[in-house]
Amino acid sequence: MIATVMNHIRTKIICTVGPATESIASLRKLHAEGMNVVRINMSHANHKTAQAVINKVNKINSALSENETPIGILLDTQGPEIRTGDTEIPLDLKTGDEVTLTVRDQVDVETSSIKINYKDLITSVTPGSKITVDNGLINFQVLSKNKDTLLCRVLDGGKLGSKRHVNLPGVRVNLPSITSKDLEDINFGIKNKVDFIALSFVRDPDDLEKLRAILKRKSSVAKIIAKIENQEGLDNIHEICQASDGVMVARGDLGIETNLADLPNIQRRIMHACAKWGKRSIVATHLLESMITNPTPTRAEVTDVANAIYEGSDAIMLSGETSIGKYPIECVKFLKSIASRAEQYKALGYEDDLQSDSDWQQLGIAAKKLAESTKADGIIVITRTGYTANVVSNAKPFRMPVFCFTNNASTLRHLSLVGSTHAYFIKSISNHENTIKHVSKKLKNYYKDRPNLKFIMISGIFSEEHSEAIQIINL
Repeated sequence: MIATVMNHIRTKIICTVGPATESIASLRKLHAEGMNVVRINMSHANHKTAQAVINKVNKINSALSENETPIGILLDTQGPEIRTGDTEIPLDLKTGDEVTLTVRDQVDVETSSIKINYKDLITSVTPGSKITVDNGLINFQVLSKNKDTLLCRVLDGGKLGSKRHVNLPGVRVNLPSITSKDLEDINFGIKNKVDFIALSFVRDPDDLEKLRAILKRKSSVAKIIAKIENQEGLDNIHEICQASDGVMVARGDLGIETNLADLPNIQRRIMHACAKWGKRSIVATHLLESMITNPTPTRAEVTDVANAIYEGSDAIMLSGETSIGKYPIECVKFLKSIASRAEQYKALGYEDDLQSDSDWQQLGIAAKKLAESTKADGIIVITRTGYTANVVSNAKPFRMPVFCFTNNASTLRHLSLVGSTHAYFIKSISNHENTIKHVSKKLKNYYKDRPNLKFIMISGIFSEEHSEAIQIINL
């Protein structure tokens, strides 16, 4: 299995596109170095800039050779955010200062008054409550409140600019799961046939069902990614996993909304739930944060990335590192390098708790075990919808590529987020003999005509519920 170890990377890489990487040349370089999915962050992008990125990705995909895998597109919604108001001059807040927070609509007249755009702010908190601004850089403690204002003490000071993100740790925010802006962005994504839609601040399965209903009405096949960003989402993680296609550990807000010291345990809890229910898993935020300005990561960052891989993540995601950072290409190279080394060790085994009630999932597990026990060079999956590929991926084959062949272009792109897979397009999969010939040619090319290749093949050609067979194929 020398060639398998040399060429195969299980973990997918997601890159957020921004000013540093929005050119088609940059996107091509990222893809060449190992990027599998482009993320468009609708907290910062508008439809014009998002359309430009989508057009460039589509252009790149259309020009790929038949041996290259396409780039998937993930549209990430802003979600129900609370922000501070506009200020012409940043407020210089000193630790220990007392300031007033208000939800009044009129323009603030006091320089120490900070306007928040959440109408239920006053009723949501009590004296002693903590309010966090700008991703935890500035923190307040509520001292007292009246009908219109909160009197707060500054716990951690700093310069407060316009429209900074606000968190209310431990408070259930009374905002819709899909805002009017989100709905506009989702419809934009559907129109442009994006492959994945990430819903922010998912609190329970109902949030996901609302999005799924929208996709169904619009006949969209986009996969749903649930972003876990607060305690309520964490409390409902098993139900959310079952209602989603994948889950993102959104560590930015999670680290504010929950106890920061507990974040590693929370990440493992979410990753275990994904493995249990056979859903795609993404670890995001601050993976290589120092590389926004530095050419190499810190030792802690390298270890953090490796830990996400040991936990069995399908994908790891870069945010500011590739959207505004100075070294986006180097970031992807580092992720790929770390993955190639971390994957030499078995994952932590969360897949041992995989719910394998269906016969089809049992076949996926059997294919993985047979491939490992016979020291096969890989697993072959013939699939229309991608379901077969997912059940094999759920079993977490160790250092074992899963070669997927599909005649569905959407499925091909959806596989960009499925761990262990190498996806190829094939015009027709209805004729078994012709399909095997095509598959043989691809795999001999992948392994540089190395002799005595062995594969386990599982096929869902005629049905994604009933397998014709699991076969051992020697090439």
